[in-house]
Amino acid sequence: VMRTCVLLSAVLWCLTGDKIYVELHQNSPVLICMDFKLSKKEIVDPTYLWIGPNEKTLTGNNRINITETGQLMVKDFLEPLSGLYTCTLSYKTVKAETQEEKTVKKRYDFMVFAYREPDYSYQMAVRFTTKSCIGRYNDVFFRVLKKILDSLISDLSCHVIEPSYKCHSVEIPEHGLIHELFIAFQVNPFAPGWKGACNGSVDCEDTTNHNILQARDRIEDFFRSQAYIFYHNFNKTLPAMHFVDHSLQVVRLDSCRPGFGKNERLHSNCASCCVVCSPATFSPDVNVICQTCFSVLTYGAKSCPQTSNKNQQYED
Repeated sequence: VMRTCVLLSAVLWCLTGDKIYVELHQNSPVLICMDFKLSKKEIVDPTYLWIGPNEKTLTGNNRINITETGQLMVKDFLEPLSGLYTCTLSYKTVKAETQEEKTVKKRYDFMVFAYREPDYSYQMAVRFTTKSCIGRYNDVFFRVLKKILDSLISDLSCHVIEPSYKCHSVEIPEHGLIHELFIAFQVNPFAPGWKGACNGSVDCEDTTNHNILQARDRIEDFFRSQAYIFYHNFNKTLPAMHFVDHSLQVVRLDSCRPGFGKNERLHSNCASCCVVCSPATFSPDVNVICQTCFSVLTYGAKSCPQTSNKNQQYED
């Protein structure tokens, strides 16, 4: 029976069933082979048997730490360490008047998953006025704007990708018909050479996500400054191409590394996490969904041995 587990000072007491999430390359919380109620009682001749994923008996080693009181901690947690951890507690009850002994066994299940933080990027949209939808100066302006934005964030190992624009005629009350460029682009933290910013760390999400937040802030400040120019030159002649105030829209996009994905239904307690893909699923790219592949038997699969379409679909 799966039980819900309560976290107390990085120690998990299994009470009544849920799932435990351990960040990749971090240590797991301490798993207790006992329920909270039993821990308050005297226990005679306790023994503890831990069974890990793949139904292997666990013994202490440089990665698995098991204490004499049955507490388990997994160091430097990796994808293949995900799965069901089961502990069987055996102890004796002794009748005082007869010294009759009886062996009691209790089982505790812990479903443990590796996870990592998603990689952030930002989809942005902005508008600028223009003289006309005809003419090469719109293309020139668009290219110059991209260069400016790239130069603002290049030291953060971020860059602008998938830029595009369309020109539309917009009728504005009391201003008549004007032409505007509707510009869209994505700000991405993986510019060429981005791994150099990781300083050799195994996981770089903290660095790349910190950098992309800074890049977002710089670009927002840039467009705010364009609005400032607009307001402080309101009674003067404005350039034909200028920022449309309040037109900036910013949406965060999350992606997961291969072998990980999001599933709010299966992992409601870690809905924003990129959780390791379970057996029978895989993720070959930076999508946020683990796809079905029935031939996958491991956690964290990045490919599907069978590539026929009938065996691949999105995980429910």
